[in-house]
Amino acid sequence: EAQLVESGGNLVQAGRALTLSCAASGFAFDGFAVAWFRQAPGKEREGVSNINMVDGSTWFSDSVFGRSTIASDTARGTVYLSMNNLKPEDAAISYCAAIYVQRHYSDYALREYLEAAHDYWGHGTHVTVSS
Repeated sequence: EAQLVESGGNLVQAGRALTLSCAASGFAFDGFAVAWFRQAPGKEREGVSNINMVDGSTWFSDSVFGRSTIASDTARGTVYLSMNNLKPEDAAISYCAAIYVQRHYSDYALREYLEAAHDYWGHGTHVTVSS
């Protein structure tokens, strides 16, 4: 069964760094866009970052911009989201999602597309930040 598997969530002290992994199982990320979302208790789901594997373009939300990177390892079929200077508001269940796009999209169009649809959605990994 093709699926996404997230890992890397942990209890981290505020100010420290964390790297989340999203591994594709049963399929390859070629032609896909991969996004990270998160949802904290009582809050709406938030798109955090995405990467278009077709052209390598990336996007970050204002909430993580400047302190996050997203990267892919095609040999391992994994996308990584690294965040530093973690804040209590980063605490959430983080999910990755993937959709087959095959082409370049503008930042706005890809964000909208990933918000509305996905081919694969992971089960999530918990990020807890202690102050």
